[in-house]
Amino acid sequence: MLPDTSTTPRALLITGTVGVGKTSVAETVGRLLTDAETPNAVIDVDWLCNSWPRPAADPFNFGMLLRNLRLVAGSYLDAGVARLVLAGVAESRAERNQYEEALGIGLSVCRLRVQLPTVHQRLAHRHGDDDTGLSWYLKRSGELDRILDHAGVEDFSVDATEASVGAIARTVLQRADWP
Repeated sequence: MLPDTSTTPRALLITGTVGVGKTSVAETVGRLLTDAETPNAVIDVDWLCNSWPRPAADPFNFGMLLRNLRLVAGSYLDAGVARLVLAGVAESRAERNQYEEALGIGLSVCRLRVQLPTVHQRLAHRHGDDDTGLSWYLKRSGELDRILDHAGVEDFSVDATEASVGAIARTVLQRADWP
């Protein structure tokens, strides 16, 4: 008899460059799982490393992210969550492996892809009058897109350029083979 994989806890990291829609898609995936009565939790991992000061050798505070992820994921899993949906970035295979180790459960990775001109429009809308922040994010978007192309950490990718967030989330769930 095959194991009942619907109750085996699993995690999904939705990754991509800045401005691609990781958080919006993750939140919508969580709502769809809730509608399907699948116990779930959504974690925007940026909040798990949002502290100051940051170590000089770890400018994105990834070590803090992993420590906090281990604790938060454990709490959710202890409470009966079957699906953990993460919005965040894994820039290398090593980082992907560290995410999985911190979670303590199987991890799939979906990379959202959006054409950079569209990302730049989204970032301009998001950052409005913050010229300094916008400049950093515009530069980072292309840089991170190239890093992710080279790293190939994803199990599958979904084009998020034109479809609605709901349609993208449904595609992500289907490609992840989640109920």
